[in-house]
Parts: sequence; structure tokens; C-alpha cells
Amino acid sequence: MSMNTIATLGELKKSGYTSRGIKDELRQNLIAKIKAGQTPFEGVHGFEHTVIPELERAILSRHNINLLGLRGQAKTRLARLMVSLLDEYIPFVSGSEINDDPFQPISRFAKDLIAEKGDATPISWLHRDERFFEKLATPDVTVADLIGDVDPIKAANLKLSYADDRVIHFGMIPRANRCIFVINELPDLQARIQVALFNILQEGDIQIRGFKLRMPLDLQFIFTANPEDYTNRGSIVTPLKDRIGSQILTHYPESIEIAKTITAQEAKLEKEQKDRVYVPELAMDILEQISFVARDSEFVDAKSGVSARMSITALENLMSAAERRSLRAGDNHTSLRLSDFMGIVPSITGKVELVYEGEQEGAAEVAQQLISQAVHHFFPNYFPKIEKLHKKDLVSPYDPLLEYIFTEGGVVITDDCSDAEYQSSLDSIKPLDDLLKKYIPKIKKEDRYFMKELVLWGLAEYRKLSKERITEGYQFKDLL
Repeated sequence: MSMNTIATLGELKKSGYTSRGIKDELRQNLIAKIKAGQTPFEGVHGFEHTVIPELERAILSRHNINLLGLRGQAKTRLARLMVSLLDEYIPFVSGSEINDDPFQPISRFAKDLIAEKGDATPISWLHRDERFFEKLATPDVTVADLIGDVDPIKAANLKLSYADDRVIHFGMIPRANRCIFVINELPDLQARIQVALFNILQEGDIQIRGFKLRMPLDLQFIFTANPEDYTNRGSIVTPLKDRIGSQILTHYPESIEIAKTITAQEAKLEKEQKDRVYVPELAMDILEQISFVARDSEFVDAKSGVSARMSITALENLMSAAERRSLRAGDNHTSLRLSDFMGIVPSITGKVELVYEGEQEGAAEVAQQLISQAVHHFFPNYFPKIEKLHKKDLVSPYDPLLEYIFTEGGVVITDDCSDAEYQSSLDSIKPLDDLLKKYIPKIKKEDRYFMKELVLWGLAEYRKLSKERITEGYQFKDLL
């Protein structure tokens, strides 16, 4: 019979089941996955040669772990994925508040029950999905919340004195016995609460209101922390750091390709949106480049970081901007436009912490500058680079286009125009067709209009045209 159908201690003994600590469990299951060539941390990208090897070494070493990194670096996701390294089911004494191992009980309840019923002691089974506990460190967390306290109501109901250890109400950590326990944003935990963790991490005993209980809790601790918090809100007390076996540094994606993979995986897009809106590959590149630019921006606080969530929510807003436009225009299908990027400004302003100079500029203005800098970065990849200084008589490939715009008095691209109007506006600018034909002749048909708009934006970023935000959209004019 399968293990989780076993209902008594006697049946468990006959089955040959051997109990093991959670750190041994994680270690041995990781070894099995590595030998089988399986990926223990599925869905995490960009950490294959940095964070994940260090995390695997920590698990093999049976360490408690501190994941240290800026916001949006998948710290909590890594912790949650460790659940896949646990056994599918483990047995515990039925009715135990702290998941007592039937072979190694540690609570008074479980010891008394086994002494009374012996092999008839009822056994329950705990699935690995129920063996993950998570607590966000906030200033209002108390020792009673994490460790436990005396429960006067229990004492009254059971007619016990406060000297009896049965009046103890266990906190989150003892109740997470034989489980993974995550404390997020550890520096936010008050120093006196951090001190309460010393004995649990090292000696395995807990102390509650004068009771010193020798309870060798079996826990895998994972802490997460943001380096910014060490100076802004708190710190990790040194003796606690000393008791954490491995501190692992996380980081942001190191390439546009990895960032795109993460964004595509995490963005919550409706199938209807995907069917309605075509997304040029360059649009995704520009979207991710905005985060890379923001992390180097003089207006953004580098210590705070720029979360990967910014690109995810920006993509959702970008798709919604195109969807809304097509719905209003009555188009059944549309393609992303560069002008749609104005729709992601709210995603940027809510995700970046600005320094003083950035506050002076204004969040919306900084967001638009980041979009412009991303366009500036990719423009030379497709069209001739525009030098700041050039000879007076030198002919530029952009001269016919600049002359056309000067003659026409400017070009307006409206936000909500239909696809037919949008394409007609760009098709009327013949020099754009010549530039595409000469420099990117093999361009996909679906990308042509995005590239035409890129030329206008690129010339504006290189100060060959003026780009002005008007009520209806964008106006491109001669600088003079």
C-alpha cells in the first residue's frame, strides 16, 4: 500500500519507513535531482551560473540561508521553489500542533499519546505544499507571534496552573516544525526579536515566559534581506548573521534576452490581448532597455534598485494601451506603436525611487526620459549613427526626410488614430520608405510601421527633429 494510507504507528514501523531531518531530506532529494539531470529551480532565469550553484552548495551543506539582494530579484521565488525538494508526504502524530515525527516526538502531547496508545497511535500525513511557512518581518511582530506564549484561556479550560507546559500556545516557528520557514525583509525585524532566534538556530531549544523547553525543532530557515535596509530601516544583528550558514547575493538580469524571458513568463496577459496585438521584437527590447537605463540613471536611487516587476507591469500596460486604442478605433487587430509607450509611464513612476534631482525633474518627466534613452540606445543598431559634429557640406542620409518635414511643417502621430490613419500618415512620408529599403531591406512586413516611427523618434533623440507631446499624441517638427 502507498505510504500515505498508513494510519497507525504500528503500520508505519512495519512499512520500513525511515524518518530524516528536513535538511537531510533537502540534501538527498537535491542529490537525486542533480544525478537525474533535472533542474531543481524551474522558472528562474539568469541565475544558472551565479545564484543557483551557491544555493545548491548551501543545501548540500545543510545550511540555513540568507538571500541578500535588491527588490525584484526573485528571492522569495527561490525560497518557494525549495518546496519541490521536499518528500511528497511525511507522517506526523495526528493532532500534534507541531507536526511531531512519530519516531522522534518532541512535544508533551505526542510523547504522552505514544506512551498511552503505543503502536495504535494515529498517524496523519503532511503534503510538501503544506510545509512552507512565510512571515513578513514588520515592526509589530512579537516574540509571542514567532515563538509562543502562555495561553490563559487554555489554562482555565484545562484547569492547569501556569507552571504546566501544557498551557503554552506555540507560535509560528514551532508550528512550522519539519518545514521550510521564510522570514522576508529580516532587517525590519526588531533587534530583540532577532535575538529570540539565536537559540532556535544554534541550540534548538525555545524559551517561553520562564519555561525552558528542550525542543530540538527541525527547520530549514531562509531569510531574505535588502542591502538598502541595513542603513534605511534596520540591520541584522551580528550574532544572528553568525548563525546563518550561507549568505547568497542575488542580482538583476544581466542581458536583454534573459530579461525578456522573465517578463514574458511573468506578465499576466489575456489571450484576447495576445490575439489582438502584434508585438515587434524591437518593442520588447526597448521595454527591457528602460529598466537597464533606469538602473544607471542619475535620477534613480541605485541603492533602492529597479525591480524586474517594472518591466512586467510595463508590458501589461503597453498591451492594454494598444488594446484600448484598437477598441476605440474599431480595429480587430493592431500592432504596437512607439507612441503606445506613453501608456507605461504609470508603471515606471510607481516602481522607481528618485533621488533629489529626480524629484526636481518630476517622476513623469523622468519616466519619459528613460523611454527616450532606450530608443536612443537601439536606433544606431538599425540606421546610420548620427554624429554630434559633422562637416558642413557632408550629405546625410536623413536630409531628404528632414527637408520633407520642414516643408510640410511637421508630422503628427495621434494616440488613438485607427491603424488605417496611422499607416496612411507614415506612408505619406516617402523618405521613410527609402531609409527602410536601404538600411533594413529584409524587415518583416509587420514591423515596417514600428520602424518608420522609430526613425522619427531616433532623429528627435539625436536632436535632428523636435518631438513635442501634444494633447492628441506626438508632433515632430524641424528644430527651427
